[in-house]
Amino acid sequence: METETSFSQLAPPVFDDENYQLWAVRNETYLEALDLWDAVEEDYDVLPLPNNLTVAQIKSHKEKKIRKSKAKATLFAGVSATIFTRVMALKSAKEIWDYLKEEYTGDERIRGTKVLNLIREFELQKMKASETVKEYSDRLLGIVNKVRLLGTKFKDSRIVENILVTVLEKYEVSITTLENTKDLSKITLAELLNTLQAQEQGKLMRQDGMVEGALEANHKIQSKGNNAKKNYPPCQQCGNKGHPPFKCWKRPDAKYKIYNQIGHEAVICKAKYQKHEVDAQVVNEEEEDHLFVATFL
Repeated sequence: METETSFSQLAPPVFDDENYQLWAVRNETYLEALDLWDAVEEDYDVLPLPNNLTVAQIKSHKEKKIRKSKAKATLFAGVSATIFTRVMALKSAKEIWDYLKEEYTGDERIRGTKVLNLIREFELQKMKASETVKEYSDRLLGIVNKVRLLGTKFKDSRIVENILVTVLEKYEVSITTLENTKDLSKITLAELLNTLQAQEQGKLMRQDGMVEGALEANHKIQSKGNNAKKNYPPCQQCGNKGHPPFKCWKRPDAKYKIYNQIGHEAVICKAKYQKHEVDAQVVNEEEEDHLFVATFL
């Protein structure tokens, strides 16, 4: 009793003019849980009470009347304000339910056309190179569930057949293994998806391992190079560590090729920087001349 009371406090799923089939399935389950679905499905009449009734008959009559009212109230609470204005004049829960069903699913001919279009869409699906197995199977199941919500049966075996034919070529190894070990006509959808996902995950793990190995090797090379530099004794020319004496910038025989000066290399040549300063000064003077001329034009 306590569980039933707590469940009744949950708000019913609300229909807001979209995804009627999903709402219908959820709301039917909700009404069944509250023991109100028979009042919608059967739409029984509650006749006036005759004379000389027993206490049990009076109680049963009252319960039926209350159940019909609760079912109607639940449907009213399960639609948006816009939908409510279209069904508020209807007298019973069954009338409300049938009106919404006809309005949003149409008659058998219209539903049949929708089903055919969805099946055609399903059969044209192919796995994209960027998709995972889960993403592709979710896309297929989304179409299949729409077909099922329209009241048409759709077996999982058809989904299995579609996936076997339309997955990417890289999954052929797993499919061949299944062909050699199992009867593909009896394999379940879950078993097929688990097999394909296992191959997918294994490949990702191998790729991650290769990346980690490359990073580790690169780190070792860098560490080895750094350690080699640190192992050099103090330079006889400058007193610093990290390089052999014959590579020291300050050795007496170091010669800058451009200025033909001994005692330093290009990286510390003062003449180079002095030349840059002179060049920059010439450029600035030329720019000032251009500006001066422009002011008088």
